[in-house]
Amino acid sequence: MTSTSLDELEIIAARAEHVAAEWAETSPSDRAAALVAAADALTASAPELIAIAMQETGLAEARLAGELKRTAVQLRLFAEVVLDGGYLDVRIDEADPDFVLGPRADLRRYLIPLGPVLNYAASNFPFAFSVAGGDTASALAAGCPVIVKAHSGHPRLSEATARVVNHALAGAGAPDGILQVVMGQDAGVSLLQDARIQAGSFTGSIHAGQLLAGIAADRPTPIPFYGELGSVNPVFVTADALAERGEQIADGFVASVSGSAGQLCTKPGFLFVPSGHGLAEGLAERAGQVPEHRLLYPGIAKGFRDRRDTILATNGVSVIAEGSLRFDDAGQGWATPTLVSVSAAALVDAEDALLGEAFGPLAIVVEYENDHELADLADELFAGNLTGTVHAAAGETSLPLRKLVDWLSRHTGRVLFGGWPTGVAVTPAMQHGGPWPATTSDSGTSVGTASISRFLRAVSYQGAPDELLPEPLRDDNPWDVPQRRSPAGESPGWGSRA
Repeated sequence: MTSTSLDELEIIAARAEHVAAEWAETSPSDRAAALVAAADALTASAPELIAIAMQETGLAEARLAGELKRTAVQLRLFAEVVLDGGYLDVRIDEADPDFVLGPRADLRRYLIPLGPVLNYAASNFPFAFSVAGGDTASALAAGCPVIVKAHSGHPRLSEATARVVNHALAGAGAPDGILQVVMGQDAGVSLLQDARIQAGSFTGSIHAGQLLAGIAADRPTPIPFYGELGSVNPVFVTADALAERGEQIADGFVASVSGSAGQLCTKPGFLFVPSGHGLAEGLAERAGQVPEHRLLYPGIAKGFRDRRDTILATNGVSVIAEGSLRFDDAGQGWATPTLVSVSAAALVDAEDALLGEAFGPLAIVVEYENDHELADLADELFAGNLTGTVHAAAGETSLPLRKLVDWLSRHTGRVLFGGWPTGVAVTPAMQHGGPWPATTSDSGTSVGTASISRFLRAVSYQGAPDELLPEPLRDDNPWDVPQRRSPAGESPGWGSRA
């Protein structure tokens, strides 16, 4: 992979800055049409793109086909968001000479695009979190040009995806330069320091994310940086749930841990079950039936080997399914699931060795003594996570369960009941983000329609003549967007409904 030179970076950044105003002012219908054209082009190019992705990532054809479909669906979903216009959050306060706090001028507020966005592609989702993935789709929908720092694990796919999407965007009449790709770590750092970049988005490791977030914050003019960094996604099973559907839970757990070789940010890293659960034999049998899967690239394989070795060597850890890990001459690794067991007390004693994310097909089964301790255990062991899952029996509403759910709602972005955290739905109500270290900004999401808000900021116009207002704020509303109006004369009645 050839890194983008400094001269090339200057051209790319200048092009993004130049085109920002034009793209921001593009009508909703034209912007939506461009997003749909990109989705159609990706779908039409699926055979070519999936073949490249299989070679570069080792992911299975079926997984990649589903991911490419998800990527196209994301683009189409954001086309609907743009056409709806609600994301602009238009608020109009009519001039009111009799306002209770003194005369009020006409005030009109809405959200505008930040400007050029730098998106760092992820290794484990070469379509859905890469060149044309969710961060790109939401930023383009917001009206921001996007520069993608391609991931070194799939450079040919990144170039091919950019070619397909840009051809479609041009065919739809979108301005040139709203989607560009750069290569190399130095290019990614240099652009983040460039004053023309107005926001950053990232999916990757805690270490890299912290470094980049620090760069964004230390700029002369700091910019928002939305990083998805690390999550172990604990799952808690009550005794009643275990008795009710233990075999079903074992099936779902192994499938969730081993899917895509465990290389998912939502993989359940810890399964809390009552001591004496009796699942070990069944879990070992299920894990033993999972065929080996290539890990994404040598760096991921080496990191998984190191975490696996540390966990297996930790006092108090018992092996349920040892799994396997082999390397070829090129450093590529192939793995089968490793499952281990530890008591809750031993996990507390060895938390420095065991609590870190194991990015690959490995999970830890934690045996607890009493469900009254679950919320306190969670509070002692875990910081922020993308997800937290509860498996309870039908109708179970005990006080310990309520305390656990309350803890999860305060420390995770998504609380699941009876399911598994892998398989993130692309839909308006999805929250894919959580408190630190799951993300650098726990108010944001990188999946779902709310993710568009990361790339917008508010501006108000006071006393502006209608002909100088942006289209969404004008009385004739040429963009036909929702406008929330506060009419004159209503302030004396505030509080009367209480």
